[in-house]
Amino acid sequence: MKSDPALDRRTVFSWCMYDFANSPFTTLVVTFIYAAYFTDYHVENSMVGTVLWSRAVTVAAITVALLSPIMGTIADRGTYRKLFLFITTCVCVIGSILLYGAEPGQTMKALFWFVIANIAFEMGAVFYNAFLPDIAPPEKIGRVSGYGWSIGYVGGLAAMVIALVGFVYPETPWFGFSKEAYQNVRATNLLVAAWFVIFSIPTFLWVKEKKAKLAASEENIFKASYKQLAQTFTEIRQYRQIVRLLVARLIYNDGLVTIFAFGGIYAAGTFNFTIEEIIVFGIVLNVGAGIGAFSFGFLDDILGGKKTIMISLVGLTLAAIIAVFAPSREWFWVAGVIIGLLSGPNQAASRSLMGRFVPRNMEAEVFGFFAFSGKATAFLGPLLLGILTGAFGSQRVGVSIVIVFFVIGGVLLHFVDEEEGVRLSGRKGVVAE
Repeated sequence: MKSDPALDRRTVFSWCMYDFANSPFTTLVVTFIYAAYFTDYHVENSMVGTVLWSRAVTVAAITVALLSPIMGTIADRGTYRKLFLFITTCVCVIGSILLYGAEPGQTMKALFWFVIANIAFEMGAVFYNAFLPDIAPPEKIGRVSGYGWSIGYVGGLAAMVIALVGFVYPETPWFGFSKEAYQNVRATNLLVAAWFVIFSIPTFLWVKEKKAKLAASEENIFKASYKQLAQTFTEIRQYRQIVRLLVARLIYNDGLVTIFAFGGIYAAGTFNFTIEEIIVFGIVLNVGAGIGAFSFGFLDDILGGKKTIMISLVGLTLAAIIAVFAPSREWFWVAGVIIGLLSGPNQAASRSLMGRFVPRNMEAEVFGFFAFSGKATAFLGPLLLGILTGAFGSQRVGVSIVIVFFVIGGVLLHFVDEEEGVRLSGRKGVVAE
């Protein structure tokens, strides 16, 4: 059996830079600037815009959920992880550039390129995550995953500051862009594209892909990949700890998705936050998430991924309870800071624990299922929040659904046996007792 990798600092740095490079797409396009511009100014009113945007996000999520397992398998069988990462990066960059060209009123054009870019972004994460078990030794995989998440938050925040200072807020935007037809706002997509290209270069230069022991021939790659995927399902008992982790993440990740999607809406509707205050709130949460992901990465390597996730879920549950019953803005801020500090570690530790469980030469396939678990039921939290809010006429009742997701996810995570998962993966490493 091949020995476990030593920690190559240049490789780890280069891998982390991809997180730094792609995070502005989530921050500027999906969450803050372009999404708000589309819903408020691209269509006749914000209600219609919200519905259309949510449908576009749903289409992208379903597509990724369906494609990620089989594309991950093909990448493993043919040793195409790096090639597929390069292709999805190029598609996301091109889609971001073409979003700039969609002027107000060209709604379907904007939605089409957003869906294409978003699918490419999410699929790229499958192949990117699959490198983690190869570049990090088992005893340091937690901190390496944490490095990636934390530097990703830094990249997203840095790009957002540049976008706001250079394009959105000034009377005279940078590089000669005007405010006519919201050209300055649309130009933030060009910033996303340029950022992605420049800062992903180290990843493609210095992160090497290990050749699979048994790579299928070009003629049979698709047939062999489908056969491999079917075999994985038939031998599912061999990977039972992976399945248990995926099912648990399927639930608790819905809680995080709901918080990210509706945190600003809840702040505005229940605590009367202004747009400026929501942006500050979002920045604070992202800074906290970056700090948490970095610091908890070391705790992950000491305690193990399962315990780190469990600690984050306990803290997130308490924070959600505080947010639901908060009598004042000050208490809501307390809840927000806790959520920020623990959301990053939750995501980073989930990735590192999966990295400990994944068998060799199945990295992209398993991380394809990992992507599936993050997308398959991502609609459920927002749906239930909306139903509860409408039924009880209270955002507080609606937001309380995240508590249920965190608790159920934690209960399911309890049944994950980290020691067995590592042993079945064939990877060396010590699991904290």
